[in-house]
Amino acid sequence: MKRGFTLLEILIALALTSLVLVALNTFMFSMGELWGRNTDLRLFDRHVRSVTRFLEHELRVAALPPVGTTGQAPIAAEDIHTQSGATETLLTFELPEGSRMFVWPGQPLPEVVCSLAMREGTGLVFLWHSRLEKHFDDQPPRETLITPLVTALSYDYYDSGFKNWKNETVIRKNAQGEYEAPQRLHLKFVYRTHAQEVVIPLATVTEGLPPF
Repeated sequence: MKRGFTLLEILIALALTSLVLVALNTFMFSMGELWGRNTDLRLFDRHVRSVTRFLEHELRVAALPPVGTTGQAPIAAEDIHTQSGATETLLTFELPEGSRMFVWPGQPLPEVVCSLAMREGTGLVFLWHSRLEKHFDDQPPRETLITPLVTALSYDYYDSGFKNWKNETVIRKNAQGEYEAPQRLHLKFVYRTHAQEVVIPLATVTEGLPPF
């Protein structure tokens, strides 16, 4: 005749089962949390790469002919009157065919003058309007958000005397008091506790020409 389980044995078995379930749930929760974090980091990294490629493309297009053959620097610093009523010195260039980022109130127009700006609490934005618009000289450009994850925009200048790079938080002036376009853009992306910094070279007229 088989002996049945005592009440104490049943309680011990239930306690052990509960401990196993708690441990399993804790493990699954930890793995899920870890996987979620890794997914976020992968998506963040992908976003940084996508924005970087997009900006590289737009800035390269800005240096291509016919824009890059006017005798003026295709990417230059200009004073821009913004929608807030302020005047900001921003890196400015022209996109002959505009950009896929732009949402027009009517029919899309060519000869789009664009500027890059950093908005605290908002992110990296495009300021843009077409030279063909009736009120081009009177009204401030529209603003379109590129990414909310950029928290800092700065400018790299190469010092040929010291043979090193100097980073400036604002566009600097040369000895004649004229604004001097940088050779590189420096962007800082931040997502929660993670940060990435990227450097984007600015094409000159020569660099912007097709390789043929």
